[in-house]
Amino acid sequence: MKTRRSRRSSGFTLIEVLLVLTILVVLMSMVVGGFMAAQKQSNRDAAKTQIGLFDTPLKMYHLKIGSYPTTEQGLEALVNAPSDLPNPDKWGPEPYLEKAVPPDPWGKPYQYECPGKNNPNGYDLWTEDPEGEIIGNWSEEQNS
Repeated sequence: MKTRRSRRSSGFTLIEVLLVLTILVVLMSMVVGGFMAAQKQSNRDAAKTQIGLFDTPLKMYHLKIGSYPTTEQGLEALVNAPSDLPNPDKWGPEPYLEKAVPPDPWGKPYQYECPGKNNPNGYDLWTEDPEGEIIGNWSEEQNS
């Protein structure tokens, strides 16, 4: 009887191991789910911030040139002088962005339109997250 009892208490049963593994899987899925939600919100916040950071160079461009870049010129007009400027001397002497136009947090280019549909006296700048939600430089009320 002693040997049977000591042998039984020295290890784990298959049911115990499976129960522990199940608990670990449930806990990990909760952690990963929370991380994914935080990552999604972080990317959306980064996109909003980047869109806001384009405002100053675009306003500087507007002050010097007299208008925002056209839809065709796009944000690239902040880095390189557009070839179709009426007075190219107004563009310089330095670019409005020091580096190339960055992609959105999902690796896609930002969308730019001037004049904008949401900002008819200015420009619309936006991107779309993987779920299809639009993040733009206009308020949510303008979209409804």
